Amino acid sequence: MEKERVSQEYATEVLDTCLKAGRLMLEGGSETYRVEDTMLRIAHNAGIVGARCFTTTTGIFMSIGKHSYTQLTQVKKRNINLELVDRVNELSREFATKKITLDELQNGLKQISISIPTFPVWLQIIGASIVSPTLMVLFMDDYDWIDFPAAAVIGGLSYGVYLAIKHYTSVRFLSEMLTAIFMGMITICTCNIFPNLMVDNILIGSLMPLVPGVAITNALRDLFDGDLLSGIARATESILTAAALGGGIGIAIKLLWGGM
Repeated sequence: MEKERVSQEYATEVLDTCLKAGRLMLEGGSETYRVEDTMLRIAHNAGIVGARCFTTTTGIFMSIGKHSYTQLTQVKKRNINLELVDRVNELSREFATKKITLDELQNGLKQISISIPTFPVWLQIIGASIVSPTLMVLFMDDYDWIDFPAAAVIGGLSYGVYLAIKHYTSVRFLSEMLTAIFMGMITICTCNIFPNLMVDNILIGSLMPLVPGVAITNALRDLFDGDLLSGIARATESILTAAALGGGIGIAIKLLWGGM
């Protein structure tokens, strides 16, 4: 009886560890197959035979052991944070090579969940300022170099507004729409002040840091891998994000150009 009780406690501990690792990876935007593979590897390296898991974008189910101890965890926050995914994968690899114990793996995951690794805000804004004009050059065949600094400034400023709005609201897609409205209005006003600037070029470049490219790629990866539920959910989320961005730009154009 005591042996069974200890076995159940150990199974619960392994389950908690696997689910926490899977939840963190999903919150970081990892693909479904990678989440499941990491969870199953942790269970296998912990000496558990017959582990099974089912992963969606909003929840993870996992069952282990001959008595099928089962738990689930919800995933309410989803973002693109590859640094977070890499940290969890690194801990999983260290556990697989016996460099750390199960308790150390748990503590490492707990530390990551408390202080989620991310780049400073100022560095993210600088990154957006670099990405915006360079992708404008990539996507636009006809552009003027005078648009380059304008796209950099507006792209960085708009991304800073996006981060600020996202910090103060938990409503999905609202931050994207409000940022797109701000971006459209400031771009149109800037182009009215400097007539040589092209609105289309600047808007396309400035929107690129907000476009859910990685999410769309992961959605297709899940669909091609047979994870239809996760793939459709990710694709729907990406489409709604794109619709919020496009709708925000449309509102800005209607408000400013529609009244002229």
